Amino acid sequence: MSGTVTGEDGAPIPFATIQIKGTTSGTTADQNGQFTIEAAPDAVLVIRSVGYSTKEISTGTSARVAVTLLSDATGLQEVVVTALGVQRKKNELPYSAQSVRGEDISKTRDANFVNSLSGKVSGLEIRRNNSMGGSTNIVLRGAKSLLYSNQALFVVDGVPVDNSNTNDNNQTTGRGGYDFGNAAADINPDDIESLNVLKGAAAAALYGSRAANGVVMITTKRGSRGVGVTVNAGVNWGLVDKSTFPKYQTRYGAGYNPVTLYESPDGFFLYRDMNGDGTKDLVVPLSEDASFGKEFDPALMVYDWTSLTPTMPSYGKPRPWVAGKNDPLTFLRTHSLPAIV
Repeated sequence: MSGTVTGEDGAPIPFATIQIKGTTSGTTADQNGQFTIEAAPDAVLVIRSVGYSTKEISTGTSARVAVTLLSDATGLQEVVVTALGVQRKKNELPYSAQSVRGEDISKTRDANFVNSLSGKVSGLEIRRNNSMGGSTNIVLRGAKSLLYSNQALFVVDGVPVDNSNTNDNNQTTGRGGYDFGNAAADINPDDIESLNVLKGAAAAALYGSRAANGVVMITTKRGSRGVGVTVNAGVNWGLVDKSTFPKYQTRYGAGYNPVTLYESPDGFFLYRDMNGDGTKDLVVPLSEDASFGKEFDPALMVYDWTSLTPTMPSYGKPRPWVAGKNDPLTFLRTHSLPAIV
């Protein structure tokens, strides 16, 4: 049998799909809406086309049918969750918004789910830390402030979550302390149903000035009737490439010489009486974070940090001026992964 697919205005609908209900048999209309299909008498045809409501017709005993599809504009409207769970059509928003499905976030697992957003949202920049559990910052459409945070605001089921980086200057520059991460790392990606990114300053009208850098709206999964059990497991692991790993020099010790001159006659050490014998001893300038000091010499005896730590065997005693035995690679070992049952 054959037929024609048209719209309400009588114009043909090109490339509509025609399928025999309950089977996988079907065909496609041509550019003039014409189609031909082999169907048994009284078969039911299902006709579909983007932007139109699906229609089912019975062929009866006719050799030719005419099908009119009604337009369905609502099927093309993408719904976006905004403030306080309000749903708006995407084309009605006065600002740019982009959605990401929860399954796309949890597909590639990371210790911080924010890292999984990289490359999934236009205008979104992920600035991650390479340390274990370190902070990850999310910036939308570039930095807007030189002095204050450029971090986007996170909102989980209507509750604002501050994802600011709280590291002080010493933590940021590596002079001391640890990067303990930020709040977004506590969000379980398996709990995320959908994520909507509201971009630009216009989004601030929803959550005030805190949202001036944009909003990351997270909607978590809801419970459903019935009993369901889901078991999942994830493992993160990494390898060190020794060819690109930073190389540490072992020729010079602590200090800033020749920029800074210290108390010792040669200007490389502090000069204090450490053992009370009335003679001043060489003391390593431990408060410095540079390694531009005296060249190592095992014949030179100095007081270093082990000499000042009561739990160390060399407490209260000088030690030869030599480089440390271990470097960061010493602490990075290859271990077999445990079996997951």
